[in-house]
Amino acid sequence: MRQFYTIAANAFMELIRQPVFLLLMTGSVLFEIFLAVPYYFAFGDEPKLVENSALAVMLLAGLFGAVLSASASLAREIRTGTALAVLSKPVGRAQFFLAKYAGLAAALTLLAYVNLIGALLASRMAFDSYGSTDLPAIGIFAAGVALAYAFAGFSNFFLRRPFVSDAVLALVVFATAAAFLIFRFTRQIESLGTLGRVDWRLVPAGILILFALWILAALALACSTRLDTIPTLAVCSAFFLIGLMSDYFFGRRAEAGEWWASTLYTIVPNWQLFWLADALDMGKSTFHWGYVGKAFAYLVAYAGAALAVGTALFEERELS
Repeated sequence: MRQFYTIAANAFMELIRQPVFLLLMTGSVLFEIFLAVPYYFAFGDEPKLVENSALAVMLLAGLFGAVLSASASLAREIRTGTALAVLSKPVGRAQFFLAKYAGLAAALTLLAYVNLIGALLASRMAFDSYGSTDLPAIGIFAAGVALAYAFAGFSNFFLRRPFVSDAVLALVVFATAAAFLIFRFTRQIESLGTLGRVDWRLVPAGILILFALWILAALALACSTRLDTIPTLAVCSAFFLIGLMSDYFFGRRAEAGEWWASTLYTIVPNWQLFWLADALDMGKSTFHWGYVGKAFAYLVAYAGAALAVGTALFEERELS
């Protein structure tokens, strides 16, 4: 168990030290904040438009983060021989593979957490055609991002610590602190009844997106046992696009009893199960956490199957 924890922790630290991970985290959360800045003139649907867009940014950022991180965590180590050096120790291949997934899942959790903070802030900052941009909130969050980078620069220059990983962890802390200050001490002008308030229904919606990202991470890691970054991105993108339309392609034919449609409907993940934007648009004020539990069961089953396939592929992979 100690070996598993050590490999997972090293994989996590290695992933958050990737400059692309920091750029993806910073760019996605800032873009979510930017979504609440322009005038949309959406006839009172500004909150829905902003929230849906923020959730979409969260999902797409996680997709790229899962693929790039999986390739950096496994495919590159196989190519450079690092995996062979680790496996020369008393470490099994299955243990190594699953520990890599644990580190990847932890890194994606950090990415999803920061993006969820951005989505909550965007829902709080949304305004209608009679409102105006929430400049104090933008200033507080921008100051938080600047302080995170300044802290990482200070630790790198004076303490000789790695800049990127310190910036990622500092961004998590300062983004949380900035969100607390905005929620607690600032107030948006409420031109409509739904504006100027945090839509906390985004929390379970964000958790479901995190579940989808964990499934994507399992698929990407399984692909990384045999493929490099670009082919892995192509395969995962295909799974993502087909999964978005699996109800249309396979669902109706599976209900009609066609065996091939039932097989493909089972193999291809149905991402619509993790997308709650439609439910938010319908104005539901409550959310059944039991559905999150069912989605977690689906996550465990599908990710477990993908990891089992990935482990089998990794067992047969020639590393020399």
